[in-house]
Amino acid sequence: MLEDCKSALERWGGVHHLIDRWLDQRREMLVNFLELQEACESDLDAVEKARIDAFSELLMDYISAGHFEIYPQLREEAKAFNDTEALALADKLLERLDMSTELVLSFDADYATPSRCRHYISRLPAWLGRLSKGLTERFALEDQLIGRLHAAHSPPPESEQVAQRSRPGS
Repeated sequence: MLEDCKSALERWGGVHHLIDRWLDQRREMLVNFLELQEACESDLDAVEKARIDAFSELLMDYISAGHFEIYPQLREEAKAFNDTEALALADKLLERLDMSTELVLSFDADYATPSRCRHYISRLPAWLGRLSKGLTERFALEDQLIGRLHAAHSPPPESEQVAQRSRPGS
């Protein structure tokens, strides 16, 4: 049993770091989002394409990391634990996440070139409003995914393990 726990830690311990790095990407992207939103409110005509590109790049990197690194890793973890309920939930959540991915891809396309950016600059505040709603839902879905597919299979924190060992009958 101790060996199983050790191999699980070796296998899934790295997932914590992967998720932590991804959540750091989320935070960086959100800071950039808020700065872009403030710039739009201050002087929309002064918003440069480079600023939009910087946000869009962070957004696309975040979305891509979710789809190509995090979600597959979480599914593999649920498979390893033979957690069919978690896999079924993952399928439902991933389907809903695809909708917000389409929103992100549309945003990126609208501001991809200098001419498109100039053409759509007046729509930027509305786009940011839609992205705000879409990303809020996305983060909630991703948090559910992490909670159900990863946290449910993770060993308890060290302090909780110590408390469990010190209980009578443990």
